[in-house]
Amino acid sequence: MTRIGDAAAVAHAHAAGTIGVTALQVGLAERALEMTVGYTKDRVQFGRPLASFQALKHRMAQMLVDVETSRSISWAAAYAVATGAPDADDLTAAASSYCSEALQRIAAETVQLHGGIAITWEHDAQLVFKRAHALGQLFGRPHERRAQLAL
Repeated sequence: MTRIGDAAAVAHAHAAGTIGVTALQVGLAERALEMTVGYTKDRVQFGRPLASFQALKHRMAQMLVDVETSRSISWAAAYAVATGAPDADDLTAAASSYCSEALQRIAAETVQLHGGIAITWEHDAQLVFKRAHALGQLFGRPHERRAQLAL
């Protein structure tokens, strides 16, 4: 058996894969936010759209903060890996951990703000929840990635 590549090549491939997953997580988080905002604008409760309630606006604003922060850290990690920056491993671990947990929070809010329809087969909110948890398992779970930063 002949080995192809070396440990550095494997590490770079792992980092690139991890960054790819964070990009998927950012895209899914953005889609979940769009779905939630759209639904709350259309759904009427007590004679008003759900989006008009201040408490729900705050929850969606936090979702937006999570999306934008995830995007920034994912881009920073991707740039670091692409340029071979000395802190690329740390940024990749931080991006992986943050994006996984942010997407899980966003997915949970998506389900909560959609109500009962979110857990039916007829609505895509249930797919967001499932994909968030599946993507969080790829290339290391969030707590494992944070442990790498502590070393």
